[in-house]
Formats: sequence, structure tokens, C-alpha cells
Amino acid sequence: MESRNVSSGTSPGLQPGAEAPAPMTGTPVPAGRIATIDWMRGIAMVLMVIDHASMAFDGSHLSHDSAMYPDAATTALPGAEFLTRWLTHICAPTFVLLAGTSLALSVERRVARGVDAWEIDKFILVRGAIIALLDLTVISLGSGRWTLQVLLAIGLAMMCMAALRRLPSWALCSLALGWMLLGEIPTGWVWQPPGPSSPLAALLVATYGSDTMVIKYPLLPWLAIMVLGWVLGRHLLRYHSGLSRVPGTTVLAVAGAAAIVLFLAVRYVGGYGDMFLHRADGSWQQWLHVSKYPPSLTYFTLELGLLGLGLAALRRLELRIGVRENGPLLVFGQTAMFFYLAHRLAFEIPATYFGLRGAGGLVTTYVVAAMMLVLLYPACRWYRTVKAEHPDSWLKYF
Repeated sequence: MESRNVSSGTSPGLQPGAEAPAPMTGTPVPAGRIATIDWMRGIAMVLMVIDHASMAFDGSHLSHDSAMYPDAATTALPGAEFLTRWLTHICAPTFVLLAGTSLALSVERRVARGVDAWEIDKFILVRGAIIALLDLTVISLGSGRWTLQVLLAIGLAMMCMAALRRLPSWALCSLALGWMLLGEIPTGWVWQPPGPSSPLAALLVATYGSDTMVIKYPLLPWLAIMVLGWVLGRHLLRYHSGLSRVPGTTVLAVAGAAAIVLFLAVRYVGGYGDMFLHRADGSWQQWLHVSKYPPSLTYFTLELGLLGLGLAALRRLELRIGVRENGPLLVFGQTAMFFYLAHRLAFEIPATYFGLRGAGGLVTTYVVAAMMLVLLYPACRWYRTVKAEHPDSWLKYF
């Protein structure tokens, strides 16, 4: 992200806002935004629709991305079904990391304006609580059981940042990378797969599933990703302010490549770092069949490596071709929370309450996903306009 004109937005949730943050030096920032962040979110939204359509309507949906399932390591992984599932693994890390980046830029902009520290903390806490409560209310109601997933993880992690934001970047990096490298050890203290952990352990480090409740996004691993996103946001501001000579694009490309190399090494060895979901053989499916619930070191390195490389490539593309204001990926990325809630409910309510769960197959998945994207595009453009016209309304929390 070479440009000194840094903006990723003001919204620390699933979507960025439109304002450019002031740098930490207090000098004015030219108007503008980095479309790369919106594009990356937009790509993630498209992939997520495919996954959620599969979850709702594909009777052959694969979701055994965890050692919680007794047959996870030996489950047959047919190419098309597995690839459809695996491609969507990058969605949650994208949302969480970029939520941290947007949060850092938003907060530092407020700090530069001299906003009271408690006012900043209160905004972070309120926003995080609202996002977390959406899983406990709207999403759980649509799914017909307690569904504590990515919104709860984002919301709780955001609330933690109210305190963690005061730490220097080196300390934040140490905490985040430390968990990614060593988190399998404390996780093993409270979870012995196969089978679920306790709900309390699942809220923090492991995973839990029953007929009445599912907890698949524990706080600490996903907080580690948000913390890295915060550090990235700080670095973008430092580069914009002239305090660093290393462009964000370089940071992302180098870190992404290093993460992929580490993934290959750890997955090849096939021991620690797999979060108990080891390779059963040398097939490409087994190489990519990493633990998402909870995230393993191989999951972290593979998905964040791809994300870093993807962001670096998109930034270079943005600088070369420019931005179309109403491009679908841009629109989806700028209205991510609205997009998320609309399509989740549109899929889960008929699947749960009208007997359509698993009623189709892979073709159904892609047809339904395509139809939903067509319907969501004008709806997201409308929502973006309404939100821009009412910047101080309750919509600022979404």
C-alpha cells in the first residue's frame, strides 16, 4: 500500500467508513480511501455467500475443518465439494484482520483530533458489544439454535482492543504471533479431541457443538488476528506520516510469502501446528485440510499468507487501474455488515424453518449464491447511500 494518501475507513466492524484518518502527526490527510480494503472485503463477501448457501442447501456440504469430529482426518474429500469449502476459509481472517486495521485508523484519527480517551474507549466498547450481540440475537434466531460465530468473535475482540490499544506495536505483535505459534499448547490443556470441548473453553480457545448451541470462533485466536490488523493500521499511518520508509504493500508481500513458507514446512512435518488435524496422506486435499475450528498454526499461516499476498496484489492493481465507484466488489466491501446480515437470514430462515436444509447439491449452492449476489448489489448500493446521508445516526454502528 505505497500511497501516502492513507484511508481504510472509520468503521472498525465488518466495513470501513468513508473518511480519511488524520496521521498521528496531526497534519491534514488528503481526501481519499484505499479501495484495496473494500475490494478484499468484497471478494470475501462473494466467497462467503457461496459457503453459506452450501451450509443451508447442500446436502453434501463439508464442514469437518476440526479435530472435534471423530472422522475429520479420514473423511473423503471430493475435489469440487472440498475446494468450494476451502476457498471460503479466507473470509473470516479477512474480516477480522481488516476490522483491526480499520479500528486502528479510526482510533488514531480521533486521538489526533484530541478526543477524550474515555470517549474513544466507550465508542469501541459499544460498537463491539452491538456486533457481538448480533450473533446472540439475529443470527441465533435465524439458525434456530445458539449460534456464536464470527460476529461474536469480532465484537469481543474489538472490546478487548479498548485496553490493548495502549500497548506499543512490538508488544502487540509479540502477543499475536506468540498465540499463533504456541496457542496449541494451552488449547490442549482444556480440549482433548475428538469431540467438543466445554462451552467455556470454546469461548476462549477451543470449539463446541451440540443440537442447541455451536461455538466455533474462540476469542483468543481471533483476537490475535485483529491485533495484527491493528498493527498494520498503525504502520500505514506511520508510513503516511513519513515515520517509516517501508510501504504497506512491501510489509504484506514479505509477511505473506514468509507465512506460506512456514505453512509448507509445518504441514510437511505433520505434527505440532496442525491443532490435532493431521494430514492423512499426500493428496492436495489433505495438504489444505487444516483446522479452522479452532485455528491451527497451519490455518493461520496459510490463510493470512494468502491474505497478505492478495492485499499487496490488489493495491498494485488499484494504483494501476483506478477505482469504479459502483464496482460490485467495492459496493459489497463498503456495506459488509448489511450484506452479511441480509444473506445469512435469507438463507438460514428457509433452511431452518421451511425444511430446506440440505435439499440440494453443489449446483444448487452456486445457483442460489449467484441469485443472492444479483439481489444484494442494488440493495447494498441503496444502503450505502442511506448511511452516507445519515453519518451520525445509529447506522454508524453497522
